[in-house]
Formats: sequence, structure tokens, C-alpha cells
Amino acid sequence: MLSMSVTCERTTSTALLLCQEYLNSISASAPTSIREAAAMDEHQQVAVNPNTAEMPEDVEADECLTNYSYVYSPDLLKDRVAFVTGGGSGIGFRTAEVLMRHGCDTVIASRNQERLSEAARKLSAATGRHCLPLSLDVRQPETIAAAVDETLKELGRIDILVNNAAGNFLCPAASLSFNAFKTVMEIDTMGTFNTSKVVYDRWLKDHGGCVVNISATLGYRGQALQVHAGSAKAAIDAMTRHLAVEWGPSGVRVNSLAPGPISGTEGYRRLGGTAAQSSGVFQTVPLQRAGSKTEIAHGVLYLASRAASYVTGASLVVDGGSWLTSANSMPALLETWSSGAKQEKEKEVKTK
Repeated sequence: MLSMSVTCERTTSTALLLCQEYLNSISASAPTSIREAAAMDEHQQVAVNPNTAEMPEDVEADECLTNYSYVYSPDLLKDRVAFVTGGGSGIGFRTAEVLMRHGCDTVIASRNQERLSEAARKLSAATGRHCLPLSLDVRQPETIAAAVDETLKELGRIDILVNNAAGNFLCPAASLSFNAFKTVMEIDTMGTFNTSKVVYDRWLKDHGGCVVNISATLGYRGQALQVHAGSAKAAIDAMTRHLAVEWGPSGVRVNSLAPGPISGTEGYRRLGGTAAQSSGVFQTVPLQRAGSKTEIAHGVLYLASRAASYVTGASLVVDGGSWLTSANSMPALLETWSSGAKQEKEKEVKTK
């Protein structure tokens, strides 16, 4: 026993010494603080983060790309039809564009018909493919059924369903109203099920196809101020696996994709992404940056294509490793929430 104890003490001492040497070596070359890293000039940042060289083209606004470099064959989805909820802006808009650039005709659907019509015009002009804008509310199955019937009438088929409609905001659980929690669950979870079931019943069960549900990593570690969205997205991940099992025999693949912080989106603004970027928080992310809408669209493209022909019931995380290392800081998030609430209140006062 004494011999074992001495051996353990020596091993522990050696391990501590090695750890200290490692920490000393990285501290000598690393920035002394996150704020100093954020203040580096552009040349230095490129040197620190070579991952930016691999980023695909993207633009912050809901505009089509002026340049696009193909990773897959341009005819990967030739003559397919995709149905994208929440397709008028953000991730949904870029997803529709990337699918269309690969030969796919697309339906973009949400509640805002005016926004959809403008988005459809831009998408068709940039890609040369047909884009049909249809109004619906994912919480109301009858509106989904009407949109799906119109799609089948106009385009004749639905090969790909992308459930992207969502609602989110920062809010402590103690301050969250019952109705706010219910609304997020209805849009995210019920909306995903409603749309999936209608499209399956009317087309997929007899013809096959694929479903891609946009999820999140919020529930992986109990993200602060996100009990509503984290719960809704965790349910979507579970639903993905259930539907993959039940619908697989019909030739329907069902997968989910969980984005990290994605610049140029409403969620990025609402969840404090801009403030996080300016303060250097992304230096804690393994790939040391926020993601882009094009990167999420490429993930959807993969899951929707024959490249993923044997993939179902899977959750693809596209977040640069963010959920593994980013701080889950209540004080920081509360500050962001408080600041956002104050700005909204100021806007209300100005409009009165």
C-alpha cells in the first residue's frame, strides 16, 4: 500500500508539472485577454484563425449572393421541389437560394406574404429557378394543407421539406409568461410536426423524400435564458428520431440540423450575437468565429441530397464547436436581455 501511495504521489506531481509547463507555453504565445484578441488588427486575426479562409460566400442582408462557389455538382437537385418554412428571410432564405442553385424549384412559406413575394422575386432572378411564395401559419394545419395543395398543383411534387419556422428571444424562466412559452412551443415544435404530417400525408408517404428540421444545441447543456427554445428544439430532435423510424419504410429520411450563432439573422441580433462579436467572445469557440447562413444552407443541402442517402434519424451540429466551449454565463446573458428590453421600451416610447 505504501509503495502504491508513493507511486501515485510521484505520478500526480509529474502530471502537475507537465500541466504547468503546457500552460506556461501557451500563455507565452496567446493573447492576454479576450478583449486584446478582439482588438488585433485584421492581418493578425487571419493568422490566428485560418478557418476564415474556408468560409463560403455570404451577405448579411436577405439578398442573394453575387458570387457562389459550388461544392457539389450544380445539378445535384435537378428538377426536385423543396418546401421551406420561414423561407422569406435569414437561414430559410439562404437555404432556398442554395437549393435553387443546385437545380431545385422551391416554395418559401411563412405568414408575411409581402416579404415572401419580394424574397421569391430575388431568388428567381438570381438562380433562374421557380420560387413560389405561399402564406401559411405553421400553428394552423388547415393553412399548411392549403399551401401544400397549391404546391402540388403548381409544381407537381414535394421532394424536400425544410422545417425552419421558429421564434426565439432571451428571457429568464422566472420572467417568462405562460403564453410566451406556449407560443414558442407551438411555432417550433407543433409547427414542425404539423407541417411534416401534412406533407407526409399528401405526398411523401407514397413517393418518398426527405425532411430536414432546423434544431438547436440549446438543450444540450441547459442554456441560460433559453428554457422555451431549448425545450422546443429538444422536442424537435426527439421527433426527428421517432419520424425517421416510422417513415423510413416509406422511403422518407428525417434528419435535423442544429446551427450555432449565425451572423446576418434575426436570432443573432436578438440573442446578443453582435455584442458577443464586438467583445471577442467568439475567441472561445474552437473555430473562433460565428457561422454564416451559407454554411447552414450547405448542411441542409447535404442532408437533402443523395450524398446523405443512408443518413436518417441524425442530428447534424453546425456550430464551429460552439456548444462545447462557449460560456453559459447567466450574468452576461442577463445583461444582454436587460439591454434588449430597454431598447424595445425606448422604441415603444418613440412610436407613441
